[in-house]
Amino acid sequence: MASAQLIKYGSLIMSIVVGAAVIMVRMRASKQPTTLRKIIMPPLGMSTGFLMFISPLTRVPFPWALVALAAGMLLFAPPLIVTSNFERVGDQVFLRRSRLFVYIIIGLFIARIALHDVVEHYVSVPQTGALFFLLAFGMLVPWRLAMMQRYRRLL
Repeated sequence: MASAQLIKYGSLIMSIVVGAAVIMVRMRASKQPTTLRKIIMPPLGMSTGFLMFISPLTRVPFPWALVALAAGMLLFAPPLIVTSNFERVGDQVFLRRSRLFVYIIIGLFIARIALHDVVEHYVSVPQTGALFFLLAFGMLVPWRLAMMQRYRRLL
């Protein structure tokens, strides 16, 4: 029982660290010009996470995987898309800062924590991680595609 609690609290602490890192990286990104490569790389890098499904411990029923992806695309991506805008300064494109972005990331984090406890009652810890990976990937891809489209429009 103690190891299960340790895993649960370790996961929570790591979520807080990652959430804080996302906010800091986003704030720094608005100070430097962006490129198409900087927009495309996060989903490509994150796609390597699909290798986790090689392990039988992380496999979830296909309909559950679709629901997690759809939730990311339909519920979590739109607020990020709305708050991600670009501005042209000379011949460079910058990501415009949005105060609302920080609040959205915090809100998504709170929703993730609340959902995590519910989901964990039905599936194992590795499966819970897999489902939240799919949710995050489902959120990241449409967000970055929208950013890519806006970036290209400014060029």
